[in-house]
Amino acid sequence: MSKSRNPFSSLSAWRRRLVSRAVQGGWRWVQEAGAVSAEHPGRLRFRRIGTGTRLAFPQGTVFGEAWIELGDHCVIGEHVTLTAGMMPGLDLGAEPILRFGDGVVLGRGSHVIADTAVTIGSDTYCGPYVYITSTNHSYDDPRVPVGKQWPRTEPVSVGPGCWLGTGAVILPGARLGRNVVVAAGAVVRGEVPDHCVVAGAPARVVRSWDEERGWQPPLRTPAPVPIPEGVTPEQLLALSELDPDRS
Repeated sequence: MSKSRNPFSSLSAWRRRLVSRAVQGGWRWVQEAGAVSAEHPGRLRFRRIGTGTRLAFPQGTVFGEAWIELGDHCVIGEHVTLTAGMMPGLDLGAEPILRFGDGVVLGRGSHVIADTAVTIGSDTYCGPYVYITSTNHSYDDPRVPVGKQWPRTEPVSVGPGCWLGTGAVILPGARLGRNVVVAAGAVVRGEVPDHCVVAGAPARVVRSWDEERGWQPPLRTPAPVPIPEGVTPEQLLALSELDPDRS
């Protein structure tokens, strides 16, 4: 014999669903209201924030925004730290310190620390928890705690079209060329040429592009098949929705 349904249990489940929907809807409203854009900058007064650029809520630590320029259509994830200068309230001069080109994407939890010039080129995509810094601790005096020794700063530049994988670290003085891939967890210092892949700690070039021979060493994956002429977006969408188990 089946057990009778407990009406109090059903009422409790109904209340939980109602509360869950209310909390989720409220959080979405908070995220929308708390996002930063050119139209709705909130308390942040960037030197420039471009059309279509959006900083997701909640933001991480942000200061020195008067010396930060963000290009058009940038996407800045949640809990991202953007700082210009070693601490708030400093006068950093007439020129911007931190510059983003158009279309830059910074994943959740990333940090960009610009105590001196940091430039990120257009259409550079960063995975979550990427760390880019122009400052590093020094260790000149072994008798003094490292954290109390005056840090060293060097400019950083990341060329356009790069991809920085999850957890990548870009150290002071790094200069990445155009369309560089930085593997997840890599630690980059020094100069990186155009059109290459770097990995490791410290990072080294593991693949590069040659105009005559192509990728060296060759890619292990087959080249993508071009879409045939005349195929419409609707047809591609229909193909993507096909159930492979029924084919």
